[in-house]
Amino acid sequence: MNCKFIRILCIALMTTATVSAKDYTLVSPDKKIKIIVSVTKTISWSVSRNEELLITPSPMAMTFAGGRNPGLHPTVVKAGKSSVNKMITAVIPVRNKYIPELYNDLKLSFKNNYAIEFRAYNDGVAYRFVTAFGDQPVEVNDEQVAFNFNDNCQIYLPKEDNPELQSHYEGDFKSMKLTDVNTGQYGYLPLYISSGSGTKMVVTEADLHDYPNLFLYGTGGKSLTGKFPKVILETTPKGKSDRTELIVKKAVYNAKTTGTRTYPWRTVIISGSDKDLLENELVYKLARPNVLKDTDWIKPGKVAWDWWNDNNIYGVNFKSGINTATYKYFIDFASEYGLEYVILDEGWSRTTTDLLASASQIDIEELVRYGNSKNVGLILWALWKPLDQNMDAILDQYVKWGVKGVKVDYMARADQYMVNFYERTSKATAQRKLLLDMHGAYKPVGLNREYPNLLNYEGVRGMENNKWEETITPAHNATLPFTRMVAGPMDFTPGAMLNTNKGEFHINNTSPMSMGTRAHQTSMYVIYDSPLQMLCDNPSNYKREPVYTHFIARFPTTWDKTVALEGKIEEYVVVARKNGDKWYIGGMTNWDARSFTIPLTFLEGKKYKIEILKDGINAGKHAADYQLLTEEINKGDKLQIDMAAGGGYTAILTPVN
Repeated sequence: MNCKFIRILCIALMTTATVSAKDYTLVSPDKKIKIIVSVTKTISWSVSRNEELLITPSPMAMTFAGGRNPGLHPTVVKAGKSSVNKMITAVIPVRNKYIPELYNDLKLSFKNNYAIEFRAYNDGVAYRFVTAFGDQPVEVNDEQVAFNFNDNCQIYLPKEDNPELQSHYEGDFKSMKLTDVNTGQYGYLPLYISSGSGTKMVVTEADLHDYPNLFLYGTGGKSLTGKFPKVILETTPKGKSDRTELIVKKAVYNAKTTGTRTYPWRTVIISGSDKDLLENELVYKLARPNVLKDTDWIKPGKVAWDWWNDNNIYGVNFKSGINTATYKYFIDFASEYGLEYVILDEGWSRTTTDLLASASQIDIEELVRYGNSKNVGLILWALWKPLDQNMDAILDQYVKWGVKGVKVDYMARADQYMVNFYERTSKATAQRKLLLDMHGAYKPVGLNREYPNLLNYEGVRGMENNKWEETITPAHNATLPFTRMVAGPMDFTPGAMLNTNKGEFHINNTSPMSMGTRAHQTSMYVIYDSPLQMLCDNPSNYKREPVYTHFIARFPTTWDKTVALEGKIEEYVVVARKNGDKWYIGGMTNWDARSFTIPLTFLEGKKYKIEILKDGINAGKHAADYQLLTEEINKGDKLQIDMAAGGGYTAILTPVN
């Protein structure tokens, strides 16, 4: 080998090392957010906003069976940048009908047939792995996900303790510091984080397909690390339970999937204030577009719900319960107040595992016929596993009966199989023009964009918990819009008619109650994202107060536009929403009374009739006390919003010609 060739070889090796050991920079369209990707012996990213370092270099890698290790000893073969500026039109507008999709993209392609794609939006960042290993199945043994924060940030982490990562994902979002989360302690997503200077972040994931959910574990320091449930190979019922399972056998891998695919987006929503989180749509923007050709049949709406109130109707000449007469009463109530649906929750079927026939005291066909005559559709509850085992036959039977949707419950898992169950159920119900509401569910990951018949998810510590514990406080209610709801719609099930002030609440299964005022409950119909929104209380209670019930029945469940007005996690929320030519304003507070003066600069028209439901003068003594006022107001005027302790505020603004 001659000296000249050796010199050329050395130069080539030095050049390759320079290309491989390099930083790549990506900035958001507004130049405020910056990602730096460092490629050395590993791959890591750091994130800053307005020159504030938020996430220090955090590694990313994957481990496949057979020795493939994307992210380790990487060699960049291509780096490409692109920009996107377009508008998404939401089929079911949860927050906004028109959603600007504006971002810059960096795709790093590496030797050994993989890539990592990074995106910088004005309101957040994301990355995902992309592999091109062919169409043969591969086993993903693990994925390294880490978030190394620059500060000992304040976080709201719903802690869990199940080592198998099984949960109904209804945790209590409690404030703590990153260093308070020890090694071995974990929580699920979304995770709210506030930096030392007050920048807000929400960590979550999007476009989750054929892959398990991500969970974050503490380290006792300023870092959180990812962990995933393994593929479940065998389960057994827990005792005689028809819905709780024990894992008997697991695989060593997280997922068995196709070798050529994109993986979920690891997502960090970023904003300068809490209130901006109320408008964020990043999970929806990162999700796959709608795949349904016909969506005209998908009708969001309000639902009269039976389970929370224990079918405890009164003032009737029949015995109330799970029977045809009671559900006809529910249908009559829904029809009278313009509610689109009635749910028949657990108990309607012959057994909880036999979903092909109704219980002897329920005549489904008669209830469907009666509901159709009143323009009210029925939605049926179903345990996930019996549905999973006989999905086509069960859903075909629902179509034959003429019901409008299904509420699937008790999944309580987040492994690859369960993720695929969500998608399979969404597709199967869409093919039959059935609506879908997922309970016992993990957080939304954007599947409701791909299958817009998936209207709602639970995965939230909601109103039902008032039946057995004392955690659904006004502070909890004012925390959810900045935590769980950032990921997508949530079936909190508001509408309690028995309201209590601080210290008055007690548990009652057949006549459950809520903490906070009546106006606080009412505000949820504006503040909480929920295209399939419940009226949880007893129709008999609602019928006793027709003026109030007609008022809440007027709220839409989808929104053309959302404008955040005020917000601070765990303390207060004020938001304005538009549907058609009307605007709706909702406000809630924790146990502290508050007042806000809101400039109505967001209005398009010049003059509006404003109908206000606010805390009554005696709400401090009697939490159900409220006032209804009607006034006229002009664009540019300032609206005074006063809320009692545990209180709320709601307004409907109608243009005046």
